[in-house]
Amino acid sequence: MRKGLLQQLNANRAANRPCVLIRYLDTGDSFVLEPGLHVDEQEAELHELAMKALGADQCLRADLYGQDCFIQPFNAPLRLVIVGAVHIGQHLAGNARSCGYDVVVVDPRQTFASESRFPGVTLNTEWPDFALENISLDTRSALVTLTHDPKLDDPALQVALRSPAFYIGALGSRKTQAARIKRLQQAGFTETEIARLKAPVGLDIGARSPAEIAVSIMAEITATLRKT
Repeated sequence: MRKGLLQQLNANRAANRPCVLIRYLDTGDSFVLEPGLHVDEQEAELHELAMKALGADQCLRADLYGQDCFIQPFNAPLRLVIVGAVHIGQHLAGNARSCGYDVVVVDPRQTFASESRFPGVTLNTEWPDFALENISLDTRSALVTLTHDPKLDDPALQVALRSPAFYIGALGSRKTQAARIKRLQQAGFTETEIARLKAPVGLDIGARSPAEIAVSIMAEITATLRKT
């Protein structure tokens, strides 16, 4: 790979900016494409294939403009923000890291959000709404609230529901969710916006222990990522 192409790919990754590497196999020509930038009518088919590759997170090969074309996606890293440094969060952080996610745990309670409880995980001890201002949730981000405390969970959910995060989940019973929905409605959120929230969080697998609940949450995040 030419040095210039590698520099472009590294720059996009550093900026969490998705891009694709286009290779014309017949000629050996290659270049980096950032979907959404400088798209004209002639490039529409290439842009569509690039978005398809990024969405599937898989390489594609296609006959494009009469040439054999290989499209390799370079997505921004997957990221999981866990609000609440609780036992479920400890297991969920480990599960997410094993699935390739960058994990951030947000909790102002520093006795819970400690290196000893979350070794190797990025910790943020600001209040969730302030923390998420700097985290900037994007289309490769998932967020889960686990505290059961509206003072911590609600501000995080409000920021997430206004973001393009691909997954937003909240721990709690159906009764807790009903009360949460009323608060979100009072805060001005529409039914469509609230419908993005997965709650009670996790797939219904009969989970009981913190470890099992974490598995159910990670499974739902994965299903949302891969099946949409």
